[in-house]
Amino acid sequence: MAATAGMAPHAEAGAPSGALRQRFISAAVLLPIAFGAAWLGGAWWALVVGIFAMAMAWEWSGICDGQTLTHPFNQAIAPAGLAAMVAVACAVGLTGAGAVPLALASLALGAIAAALLAQGKQGGKRPGWQALGVAYAGLPSVAIVWIRAQPGDGLAALAWMLSLVIAVDTGAYAAGRSIGGSKLAPRISPKKTWAGLGGGIAGAMLIGAVSAFLLELPRVLPLVLVSGALAVVEQAGDLAESAFKRRFGVKDSSQLIPGHGGVLDRVDGWLAVSIAVGAAGYFLGGFAGWMR
Repeated sequence: MAATAGMAPHAEAGAPSGALRQRFISAAVLLPIAFGAAWLGGAWWALVVGIFAMAMAWEWSGICDGQTLTHPFNQAIAPAGLAAMVAVACAVGLTGAGAVPLALASLALGAIAAALLAQGKQGGKRPGWQALGVAYAGLPSVAIVWIRAQPGDGLAALAWMLSLVIAVDTGAYAAGRSIGGSKLAPRISPKKTWAGLGGGIAGAMLIGAVSAFLLELPRVLPLVLVSGALAVVEQAGDLAESAFKRRFGVKDSSQLIPGHGGVLDRVDGWLAVSIAVGAAGYFLGGFAGWMR
């Protein structure tokens, strides 16, 4: 899950060759694991998603705690962070077992526990933010495990979502660099432009059209329009995570992935898309219609 859309590194001008080499090595290790688990589905996919969900919960809690995060094995984990990690791991496991309501209950209890444990610390380490981190890491993880588990449609939906996120990021990068223009949200992410958003939407709609053709859907337009809307969702997720990091004065969520920073840095837009697609499928019954 986490080693997907954001793992393909852009060869940015001035980037040190050592850092770029680290990025490629990390991608070469993590991408086959993520793709292999997604292909196998079931417990394998839930296991990989659960590991990355715990990493996200650790990163979020550490940022709220004001820690400089390097690796969870060489520094203490705060009680609130531990509660968040346990909650998201349980939620992913329960989703893999088909118990989505219990998974959501696990996240709710984990959020309460994280807030109470944070409040109990001397000075109260931002209990509201700690609780929000459980939902931020847990809800998309639950959604993505549930989506993959859908009989017949799960793998196709996952491939479509992954292709869409990559297309949005690539289209936004290409259009932003070549066209430039007005900034989308200069106070949050100075590099993002309206042209980049347009390029991302165009890339997503192209993926929607190709996916509809490959899946032999009776109508192409619905998936094209949904894909375009999800491009906006993806960019909003990217901005939300940037705003969170700016709020706490950090550049990278951790140094967990050599050359890439943290897990949250790689999957911000993917998380938002996962929640949107999972929620539509679970609560509105719209998921199967997109894939058929």
